[in-house]
Amino acid sequence: MQSTWSPDLYIKVYRFAAIAHHGQIIPGSDLPYILHINLVAMEVTATLTRDPGLDGDFAVSCALLHDTLEDTDTTYNQLSETFGPRVSDGVAALSKDPSIGADIEEKWIRKGLQMADSLERIKKQPREIWVVKMADRITNLQPPPFHWTHDKIARYRQEALEIYNALKGANPYLSARLKRKIEGYP
Repeated sequence: MQSTWSPDLYIKVYRFAAIAHHGQIIPGSDLPYILHINLVAMEVTATLTRDPGLDGDFAVSCALLHDTLEDTDTTYNQLSETFGPRVSDGVAALSKDPSIGADIEEKWIRKGLQMADSLERIKKQPREIWVVKMADRITNLQPPPFHWTHDKIARYRQEALEIYNALKGANPYLSARLKRKIEGYP
């Protein structure tokens, strides 16, 4: 049996995410940020066809909302009231905690500590959250922005490897996709 998800719920959650991210663009481009959100959800829905053990509505909801706490004014309580505590907990785990390493001047060290914390919180969540994180990184492993240095590209690739190593047990299909994306990344 195939894992299913509700198109009506997808539309409700997508609309919420589109409003929350309204006006944002993908860094280094002129594309609306909602494109990234939609691509992550597409990776998750493709995974659902191969993994009947996943809760499709939960996975898709978290995919569409995965950046709302981190990148918008949306609050945990707003998510919880609208979509329930399970979804808001999943999205919270996917969000970096800006207070971690706040006293560290080097941005890449601070981001690394925040990612390590987020991965630990993700690993305490259901498998669907692991899948969303892998789908997010797959989507982000496009050619890097022209202004990134070689050092930043190498750090981003290393971070992708850390995500892969931490979460690869969640789903064989998505793990293989993430591994191929990492291998093909500059």
